[in-house]
Amino acid sequence: MSEKNREGKRTARERLADERAKQKAADKRRRTLIVGASVVCVLGLAAVIGVVAANSGKDEDKASGPAVAPSGAQGKDSLAIPVGKDGAKSTLTIWEDFRCPACMAFETAYRPTFHELTDSGQLRIEYHLVRLIDGNLGGTGSLRAGNAAACAQDAGLFRDYHDMLYANQPKETDDAFGDNGKLIALAGKVKGLDTAAFRSCVNDGRHDSWVDKSNDAFKAGHFSGTPTVLLDGKNIYQDQTMTPAKLKQLVQQANKG
Repeated sequence: MSEKNREGKRTARERLADERAKQKAADKRRRTLIVGASVVCVLGLAAVIGVVAANSGKDEDKASGPAVAPSGAQGKDSLAIPVGKDGAKSTLTIWEDFRCPACMAFETAYRPTFHELTDSGQLRIEYHLVRLIDGNLGGTGSLRAGNAAACAQDAGLFRDYHDMLYANQPKETDDAFGDNGKLIALAGKVKGLDTAAFRSCVNDGRHDSWVDKSNDAFKAGHFSGTPTVLLDGKNIYQDQTMTPAKLKQLVQQANKG
């Protein structure tokens, strides 16, 4: 074999080795990002989803008309949808967006604990619905889903429909929730929800202005992103060791006290 051929083969081998090394490094970075994002979602450090108050002023299709709060809404300007008993010693305030992946990850991780604590009367949750993803990525899915959830509250089935929306959340960039038909179809999976009254409420956008008003309150609060979760007024994300078990312990301690 000539020296020229040997050099050509050596160079080809080196190029192949370089490409393999680059691919291996890229794969490692990709795995690190995936693992890191998963941990952040579970802990609720929502800055990763790019939902920043400074950008949330780009809301499209802002609803017009008076804000019509759903049945049973409470708090300042009736912007909170309560789940659990009023007499619970602990209150969890959650600001969320149904298009938000971190919100879905948080709800999935904490849902069994939420259900246990609210059903036993130890915890009361106040849900505030916002539409930051609409403002950042365009579309109306956050607004439409928020309105539909408020319509479910009118029917006394907010929690079940709330969980159903997260169980069927599309990709963040997919505005599937902007289709009222999709939202009504999901209501068909919640016993007793798919009624003429619910469909009318969804299609008419009865609570659109209320969702926008809640979104304005979120921005006025200068929160950094969704989900924002406060336990008795304290942002539990300041404790990066927060887990469902630790939350349960804190709530149980409050009830003993």
